[in-house]
Amino acid sequence: MRVLGIETSCDETGVGVFDGDRGLLAHAVYSQVEIHAEYGGVVPELASRDHVRKTLPLIRQVLSEAGLPKESIDGVAFTAGPGLIGALLVGTAVGRALAWAWGVPALGVHHMEGHLLAPMLEAPAPAFPFVALLVSGGHTQLVEATAVGRYRLLGESLDDAAGEAFDKTAKILGLPYPGGPALAKLAEHGDPRRYRFPRPMTERPGLDFSFSGLKTFTLNTLQREMARTDDPARTRADIARAFEEAVVDTLVIKCRRALRQCASRRLVVAGGVGANRRLRARMDAMATQEDSEVFYPRPAFCTDNGAMIAYAGWQRLRAGQAEPLAFRPRARWLMEELPPV
Repeated sequence: MRVLGIETSCDETGVGVFDGDRGLLAHAVYSQVEIHAEYGGVVPELASRDHVRKTLPLIRQVLSEAGLPKESIDGVAFTAGPGLIGALLVGTAVGRALAWAWGVPALGVHHMEGHLLAPMLEAPAPAFPFVALLVSGGHTQLVEATAVGRYRLLGESLDDAAGEAFDKTAKILGLPYPGGPALAKLAEHGDPRRYRFPRPMTERPGLDFSFSGLKTFTLNTLQREMARTDDPARTRADIARAFEEAVVDTLVIKCRRALRQCASRRLVVAGGVGANRRLRARMDAMATQEDSEVFYPRPAFCTDNGAMIAYAGWQRLRAGQAEPLAFRPRARWLMEELPPV
């Protein structure tokens, strides 16, 4: 079965084609970074309008690169939530309309399930069961996955997600949008010994996260230190490093706790923050200590992309799941509501 996947949940338009026999045939992503940069963050209306402009041309491009006529597509998958409702409407409308015109089944994919399954596009792929750390945009979640569609939420962020905390802290430090990668780059030049920031909610039991207080702690530290430093550039780099160290340590501590709680030896790390090099190094070291394996998607598949949506859609469409014409996108959608495969 050959599935076209469409991703338009936020500020990236992604398209991919997955074949059950040949694997991923082609994919492409268009980022809206330049559009939103002057505003310092995503403007939902501008995001929706740009998806309208880019989705169909990107579908034509991917089909051309794969050498496929439209008649060879057996199903269409599109991100149906969670995300920005206007952006989701674009992908849902295009995907559902193409499926109807081509006479093939269509399926609305859960965005976070797409991230969770993205490492399945790599070799070796993780086998079920495993624990997944999903750190994408507004989500930080720990999930126990025993099969496709069989998920148990172990913990999640109670306020700012890790990605949000990275972006907001980057703005505090005067860094350009998108903030997360800019902060990580600045942190490479920081001294990890100069400051030690708190590791939120690691001293209490449980697997929930909270990064809002860490963001405030960073702001207070910056204001205090900048008032007395002779080297503001060095101080900003050191503070960025301390912040990154705190977030990474917190995520690693919670993942170790989740692996032990679930008696699991496999960990999946996916989502935009999953591309962070320091996080990957620490997760690898922790997995070695725990006699476990850790799996990541390639960096290009950590951010939003159509390849993961095509793959997640293929898993469900081949099992006979499909959506009616009246299907509507959802800005909020719990993974536990998904049917098993």
